Amino acid sequence: MLLYKGPRDQILVPLQSVCGIVEKRHTLPILSNVLMEKNGERLTLLATDIEIQITTSAEAAGPEKAALTVAARKLQDILRSLPDAAEVSLTLDDKRLQVKAGKSRFNLQTLPAEDFPRMSAADGQTTRIVMTQKQFKHLLALVQYSMAQQDIRYYLNGLLLVVNGAEMRVVATDGHRLAYASEALPENMPRSEVIVPRKTVLELSRQLADNDEPLEIVLTPTQAQFRFGNIELVSKLIDGKFPDYERVIPQQHTKLLNLRRDQLLQSLLRAAILTNEKFRGVRLVLDNGSLKILSTNAEQEEAQEEIEVDYQGESLDVGFNVTYLLDVLNNISTEIIQCRLADASSSALFMLPDNERFKYVVMPMRI
Repeated sequence: MLLYKGPRDQILVPLQSVCGIVEKRHTLPILSNVLMEKNGERLTLLATDIEIQITTSAEAAGPEKAALTVAARKLQDILRSLPDAAEVSLTLDDKRLQVKAGKSRFNLQTLPAEDFPRMSAADGQTTRIVMTQKQFKHLLALVQYSMAQQDIRYYLNGLLLVVNGAEMRVVATDGHRLAYASEALPENMPRSEVIVPRKTVLELSRQLADNDEPLEIVLTPTQAQFRFGNIELVSKLIDGKFPDYERVIPQQHTKLLNLRRDQLLQSLLRAAILTNEKFRGVRLVLDNGSLKILSTNAEQEEAQEEIEVDYQGESLDVGFNVTYLLDVLNNISTEIIQCRLADASSSALFMLPDNERFKYVVMPMRI
């Protein structure tokens, strides 16, 4: 039975949309597969890792109905390896999927579609938000680097998404630093607060387009659904209590520096070369008119950078993990970044000039 016949990219692009979440090795072999369901002239592709499920579709050939699952990565690799302009056909023949292109032939094993696990629809109150893909992609980019990775405090391995009135907030923290960003919504919404898993956030960042096409977000107590373009991504949520981020953001820091982002970034990159490989610490020494960046390592090597700053006041010597400082500078695009400091035992607060919608807090370290 013919499932698909047409240009390579017309089937490869939707397949790549769902393949990103497929685990290479899984205790359930069928989870390495993609579910293909043909219903007339529509071929639906679905992949899941039990926590996330992505669905998309392509145009199919012929009026028949069929369903099967096939190794997602193998099919993707075969299609990728074919010439760009190749005409491809996918045919189901006696529990095997045959891929043909020119003089190339591939036969892949299939597993029954009825054995494929699907995520069930969530119950409970729903909150529906519509914004542009570009807006949400930008929000994620401002904070996602602060998410924890495999932290025992599982609620940190994700991103807090808060809808409150006409505002959406996103917050991420790994316990050492915290990033906060917000965006205005077109209408007032009921309050909703969920923790979206790290893998979902990274997948959305990869798939969302940098354009004004719509993104529909539907939040329930246990699931988040994201619909954009030809894709629907459904994710389970992390069940836990996220830290009180408003308490972490300093309010009374009096030492204010307006710094050129690119100049600070280059100085930190150079100083980072001679930091201790394990602790990655740099000292920021603030004095009248100058900010020095100092680093040393176990071999007693030293680096010193100096930046002129418009500052008059008491001096300050405070240490930070240079990776955390580089992360924020690499993920914002403004020319000027504002840094607020208090004393050697207090965190640093980074903001954008005349913009209350972004805040980044870094805890100090002893050096």
